Amino acid sequence: MNIVFIIIALLAGYLIGSFPTAYLVTRLRKGVDIREVGSHNLGAMNVFYKVGFAEGLLVLFIDIGKGAAGVALAEYLGMEVVVQMLAGAAVVLGHSFPVFLKFHGGKGGASCIGILIYFMPWGVPIYLGCFLLILLITRFPTLSYSLAFLCFPFIGWLINHSWVFVVYSLGLVILPLLKYIPRIIEMRRQGGSWKHVVYRKNLQDRL
Repeated sequence: MNIVFIIIALLAGYLIGSFPTAYLVTRLRKGVDIREVGSHNLGAMNVFYKVGFAEGLLVLFIDIGKGAAGVALAEYLGMEVVVQMLAGAAVVLGHSFPVFLKFHGGKGGASCIGILIYFMPWGVPIYLGCFLLILLITRFPTLSYSLAFLCFPFIGWLINHSWVFVVYSLGLVILPLLKYIPRIIEMRRQGGSWKHVVYRKNLQDRL
């Protein structure tokens, strides 16, 4: 493989991930700096809660698309699967530490969805099913879409028959998980119990 194209694929992935979707959508649509409201996170869920459903949905779809686009570009450049996977990881890195916002970004969960769906498209109905089931139980969207990621290692194993996909799907979500730990601690402090952190009264209930 040409080292120049590998560098281009990884750099492009990072720059795609750095595109500040939540910041731009909320600024242009509502004149709101999403970094100053709610959880201060530059992600779709904070937009859903604090700005609006339409804006949150737009951010979600674009951020999912960012993940898929980073991998697709690497594939278009003729890169092998391992480089495509690294390009996907670069998208998540860019979303978390965007060069356009002084390296203060979101957690990258939505981009992870786009990346994993690109590699394992059979995971779409399974992921959605897991998400909806967990959401029905907890009424907590963020926790629901996070736990639903656990379906992808099984998809990689049982459907794609690839240990590489198993390991990659587990490794990809490490950065979003690490960035979410402070928020979990904050919710525990505000909620007073782990039960309130996990189970919500309704979809609008937020700590």
